[in-house]
Amino acid sequence: MAYLTWITDDLLKQAVKNVLEKSLIAKKNAPQNFNKNVVDPFGSLFEMSAFGLASFDDWKEQELNRQAQKTLQNHIGNLHQDILGNVKGWQNLKVGSNAGSDLVCTDQKIVAEIKNKYNTLTGGKQVTLYREFDNLISPKASSYHGYTAYYVTIIPKSPIRFDKEFTPSDKEKGARCFTNPKIRMIDGASFYALVSGVDNALEQFYKVLPQVIEEIMKNDFSMPNFEIKDKQNFAKIFAQAFLEK
Repeated sequence: MAYLTWITDDLLKQAVKNVLEKSLIAKKNAPQNFNKNVVDPFGSLFEMSAFGLASFDDWKEQELNRQAQKTLQNHIGNLHQDILGNVKGWQNLKVGSNAGSDLVCTDQKIVAEIKNKYNTLTGGKQVTLYREFDNLISPKASSYHGYTAYYVTIIPKSPIRFDKEFTPSDKEKGARCFTNPKIRMIDGASFYALVSGVDNALEQFYKVLPQVIEEIMKNDFSMPNFEIKDKQNFAKIFAQAFLEK
């Protein structure tokens, strides 16, 4: 039986495997990359003291994990882009595309920019994105004229679904960007539903993800005893982030 009805198992597993592969490489390379970025020497002392770390080695291990985790987070947004871009009718435009967006669906006339978290873009960068959207869908000469452009924040600030006009505040002009019903912002759960046609698609994905990860770790990375423990506690984290109260 397929993991999900709206994406093939092969495409699902390949997207997850890509992130796992990069995560394992980041963890492996963390020690040799330790001094490539300047470590805050002041912060290290306060972390050692306030976090109850027993030794310098304990602090360094925590810092190595933090640096590897930061690398991982940079790839999570790509995971969602890969998953959504492989749903039937949708195309992943990949990094470096000249289209000016991450995803496109010509049938529904939608383009989208995917960000993993609500605070990924600062106010100034939000204005830049708005202008990029406007330049993409407004000119009659554009291939995407008349499309609807979505700024997608996979993890919203609060577990409330939304699909609304995107009007960031432009500090240089002292006003918000003009209202345009075709330039919108949307939360991750709502966008997964829009792309897949399944209302709880994001929740479905999260529920099968532990099993997919375990299968890949066992079969592709030669870890036969690998298991994600306490899955119910991870499910609670999803509920706090996405399920409306």
